[in-house]
Amino acid sequence: MGKIIAKNVVERKSGYLYYVDGKGNVCEAKMARGGRKKKAAKKKKK
Repeated sequence: MGKIIAKNVVERKSGYLYYVDGKGNVCEAKMARGGRKKKAAKKKKK
């Protein structure tokens, strides 16, 4: 598990995940939400 090294350094937006990458930069990524299905492609009739 990670450690909290500083608090209130970055203003966070809801729906985004924040992490520190390999170079030490703080990165922001949109969180995936479960339960939503993509639209299925329409089947062609022969």
